[in-house]
Amino acid sequence: MSLALSLARGAVTSPFKRPGRPGATLPVGRLRLPAAPAAPGRLAAYRAICGFPATGPLPVTYPHVLAFPLAMRLMTRRDFPLPVTGLVHTWIEITAHRTLRPEDSLELTVYAEELSPHRRGTEVTVVTEARLAGELVWESRSGYLSRHATRTEGPAPVAPPAPLPAVTEWRLPGDLGRRYAAASGDRNPIHLHPLTARLFGFPRAIAHGMWTVARCLAETPDPATLRTVRADFRAPVLLPGTVTYASDGHAFQLRGGKDGERLHLTGTRG
Repeated sequence: MSLALSLARGAVTSPFKRPGRPGATLPVGRLRLPAAPAAPGRLAAYRAICGFPATGPLPVTYPHVLAFPLAMRLMTRRDFPLPVTGLVHTWIEITAHRTLRPEDSLELTVYAEELSPHRRGTEVTVVTEARLAGELVWESRSGYLSRHATRTEGPAPVAPPAPLPAVTEWRLPGDLGRRYAAASGDRNPIHLHPLTARLFGFPRAIAHGMWTVARCLAETPDPATLRTVRADFRAPVLLPGTVTYASDGHAFQLRGGKDGERLHLTGTRG
């Protein structure tokens, strides 16, 4: 099933799902894509829009992009308990067990691992794995939050971290969401146009969270050396807009607003 069809199915089935109902369970089994190398044209477009070198190893975030259609197929299944409409990507952890090359034929697997109560609703953890000739070479875990009324108190929000040293400022164009969607295949309407974004409560289109992570990681002196990444999405980045990338070499942040008081993204890399 194509990503567009998955999005359409999700829009149809979402109103019939009731997040937070007692006894909800996750789909069993795993979804797989057979081994194949990355398509050169789309990879080149992804490198360009995210700021990665035009040649060299596969960007550490790219297996997530390759497997995103599988994740959407999973989250739009009838037996998936949360409505995909309004589902918010809240965090991601990536572990690269080795450097990957564009010509590597990766077999991709996606499955739902955990359903957890959250003070703002219910969060699901989705796991993505990439194998090369049967060997696990890359994996990620992502949190997706379905917001709804809940009695779960949960821990209080963690205080914002102190600002890191500013490195550079990026002016983001209004069509960034459409350009990244063309490269990644993620055509969620909240990223594409102000009119479609307003249908979901945003005043303007917002940047893809995975673009913000990738763009920050592309600032690493040698992105091919990255082995671990943790990123937390704090607030959406409205388009067009201006943001500041800040880093101490290990931790990184993306900030916006006057004097950088709005924290959009925090992360660590190693």
